[in-house]
Amino acid sequence: MTETSPDQTVPVEPVIDKDNWQDADNVRWSFQHVDQVLPTTPISRGTGPVAELPVALQDLGEVEVPKTEFSEARSVRSVIETSDTDAWMVMHNGTVLTEEYFSTMGPETEHLLMSVSKSLVGTVAGVLVGAGDLDPNRRITEYVPELASSGYAGATIRHILDMRSGIKFSENYLDPQSEVRQIEEAIGWSESKPEGQPTGMYEFLTTLEAKSEHGGVYQYRSCETDVLGWVCEKIAGESMQTLMSRVLWSRIGAEHDALIATDQYGVGMFDGGINTTLRDLARFGYLYSNRGISLTGEQVVPTSWIGDTLTGDADIRQAFADGPDDNRMPGGMYHNQFWFPFPDSHAFLALGIHGQMIYMNPGANFVGVKLSSWGLPQDARKLFPTIRAFDALAKTVSAPVVD
Repeated sequence: MTETSPDQTVPVEPVIDKDNWQDADNVRWSFQHVDQVLPTTPISRGTGPVAELPVALQDLGEVEVPKTEFSEARSVRSVIETSDTDAWMVMHNGTVLTEEYFSTMGPETEHLLMSVSKSLVGTVAGVLVGAGDLDPNRRITEYVPELASSGYAGATIRHILDMRSGIKFSENYLDPQSEVRQIEEAIGWSESKPEGQPTGMYEFLTTLEAKSEHGGVYQYRSCETDVLGWVCEKIAGESMQTLMSRVLWSRIGAEHDALIATDQYGVGMFDGGINTTLRDLARFGYLYSNRGISLTGEQVVPTSWIGDTLTGDADIRQAFADGPDDNRMPGGMYHNQFWFPFPDSHAFLALGIHGQMIYMNPGANFVGVKLSSWGLPQDARKLFPTIRAFDALAKTVSAPVVD
């Protein structure tokens, strides 16, 4: 977006800052330049080899996407072109079949993941569980005693992994008074800061109150992942930046460092602040389609954690169904910081507002990744056709070849 001077002859670049970087007209630029708006810290890729991505490009644009509640049957190409796509990729058996970039996005560009970040933090927690350092059944305050006077007293790690605490927290992105926006004010992600509001991520979390018993119905709350990140840091005795690098990012064969946007004190925005390239995000997604084994052949995520994530149980699905949110995913569930949208699909998702997605289908050994710049934080008419597009692609590329 550009503006012009009063005489309409000299282009003037818009000023994008903490107050307007999430405006609909600015997100395409800001999601690819977060480090120019917010403080960030690298998540090092380490010194190991880069996992090569074999490429066998196919034209999959004409694959038909079945009719959904939100659109008639149409092609994959139509879905991609009408959902503010910045970049997308399809991998089958570890081979790239489609990789496209639009506008200023390129293979080297780091893009904000928004809440896809939650799935990366959840994976770090899974590695700690596999190592015996984190017990999902223990109380949060056993790891973070600073939360003993908060609403999180009595909640377990399992409660926050599945977003079933009883914390009072609104995720209404369009309400400037909601708690999800108050976090941004507290950590300096916006210029406004009402007098008396806590400063920094940790201090903000200590002020949250409970509205119901822990372990009840599901409700999406970004603060759950922020508490989970704090727990992981306490266990490891190091920042999430160095912890995630050590146990995850340096082990998947990433080509680039990731970035995490932080608060004023260098504490990461665990629920939505991670930035990666498209290819590295696909390398991460591959773990969940291949039993936790990376493209380098290393067992990065314990198979027990992968199994637990994919399984869930009837109680988790019932809690999801009974929750107050209109997720439009009947029969689905939220588990271990991942979405399981439909009972008729073997796929599960890492999702972020404004159109960020990893689609993983272990049965088809298929991964789809999409980075976007939707003007609205949530848009069902772009989300669900995208999910069904990846469903159709997974079915197409994994179908037996008929002579």
